[in-house]
Amino acid sequence: MGSRIEHRAEFAADVASTYAAVAGEEALRARLEELGGHSAALLSYEVSGSDLRYELRQGISADKLPQAVRTLHKGDLLVTRTQTWRVSNDGTGRQGNATVEVGGVPGDISARTALLANGDKTVLRISGEVTVRIPLFGGKLESVIAEQVTKLLEREAEFTAKWLTEAN
Repeated sequence: MGSRIEHRAEFAADVASTYAAVAGEEALRARLEELGGHSAALLSYEVSGSDLRYELRQGISADKLPQAVRTLHKGDLLVTRTQTWRVSNDGTGRQGNATVEVGGVPGDISARTALLANGDKTVLRISGEVTVRIPLFGGKLESVIAEQVTKLLEREAEFTAKWLTEAN
């Protein structure tokens, strides 16, 4: 059993504007530029009708990693995230899935994502799990990674809020 990730952010914009700020190609490139670390790149961006799939890479320098991670992994980390989005079942929002691979760490991160209308605002919900398959140390590493992912999601939400403010 892995460590849970739960994240919620609220934006003062409609779903369409928030979706563009969260998943639009221009916004993703800007977010990677600001938050992506070394070797950050948008590896693919594919739109098919109302569906979207993109893959991005973020780099984390070894000196920015928590000690628990540095003990088990030498050097920098490269993180590859694949995100899909589609129109939600009720047609008013967006929903999708994210998977994350952390180079050199035997495990994975998976999450369900949703953008939901809430009056004149939009709520981003992310619910996921970190699993690390290392005997004895896996559980500790999972909780450290879950904490770091949550911090990254908070920084990304701050970036999105700023992007939305500057777009209006």
